[in-house]
Amino acid sequence: MALYLKLKTISHITLMTLIFTLINISSPGQSPAEEPLKKVKFVPQWHHQAQFAGYYMAYEIGIYQKYGLDVEILDGGPSAPSAKMLSESRVDFATLQLSAAIQQRAHGVNVINIAQTSQRSAIVIVAKKKNGINKVEDLNAKRIGYWRTDFEGVLQTFLKRHNLKVEIVPINSTVNLFLLDGIDAMVTMWYNEYYTIISSGINEDELTHFLFFEHDVNLPEDGIYCLEETYKKDPELCRNFVKASLEGWIYAFANEKKTVETIIKYMNKVHIKANNPHQKWMLARMGDIISPPNQKKPIGSLAEEDYLRVASILKEYNLISSIPDFKTFFINMAVSEDAKK
Repeated sequence: MALYLKLKTISHITLMTLIFTLINISSPGQSPAEEPLKKVKFVPQWHHQAQFAGYYMAYEIGIYQKYGLDVEILDGGPSAPSAKMLSESRVDFATLQLSAAIQQRAHGVNVINIAQTSQRSAIVIVAKKKNGINKVEDLNAKRIGYWRTDFEGVLQTFLKRHNLKVEIVPINSTVNLFLLDGIDAMVTMWYNEYYTIISSGINEDELTHFLFFEHDVNLPEDGIYCLEETYKKDPELCRNFVKASLEGWIYAFANEKKTVETIIKYMNKVHIKANNPHQKWMLARMGDIISPPNQKKPIGSLAEEDYLRVASILKEYNLISSIPDFKTFFINMAVSEDAKK
């Protein structure tokens, strides 16, 4: 069965996992009526899209307000890099990829991960079967497109694990080189460019896909971050932002239609091209990434072994000189204080 058909909707298991997570999140200590809302700024690492649906819904339906927060959500992307915005204290919270955050920490910026939302790599290599690519070893000696801005060590790790030698072709934007057969395969994000390819007129049964998490390169990506000084100054603020955001994610997955409509509204506001099917696909894939079927870890957690796997790759490719201490890098604000005891 085609990948799209298998993964068209959030699985029952995934949704139940998220609901159980919500049950384990303690309610805010004080109601908004007891004291004024705390103003905070938040920026995702890219432009508005379903990759960040939970934060929009936490704002739109009043979850942040319930937790005593007055949140301003900014538009990320090249003009407002979340790592830079956070390091300069222009925002209180941001989403970052785990690899980017580890580099920040290793280079002296005291960012801390307060909730690891992504539990799976969203990277997938897409190839056309007509080019004779049906299994991993068929990628050998092929031309593979790769975004210039991405961390190349992830791809190199995949290639090394599978003893592949390929020609890497840097790509600036779009999937057109792949569509026009200028390259044999392309590294894409499962929730984004992969959908662009299958919606361009190529049938899924014409494609071969290699999801990194299925091929021994599972590197968690998005997480919620703040500066260490923010956490030390107001840990309750950090905990409430995380709990409200995770509730927003749970609501988003359970209310697809309303969530997609909201996402489109945010995208239109900053003049980003948007369509419902793509954002619906992205939302469903984020469910698979944030709370995979049969996931045993609660949403928001970061396993030390996953952290060390990512950090070791960064060190291997000389992007960091030493691996930051895990216990000071990750402070799980998704878990209530009672649950820690």
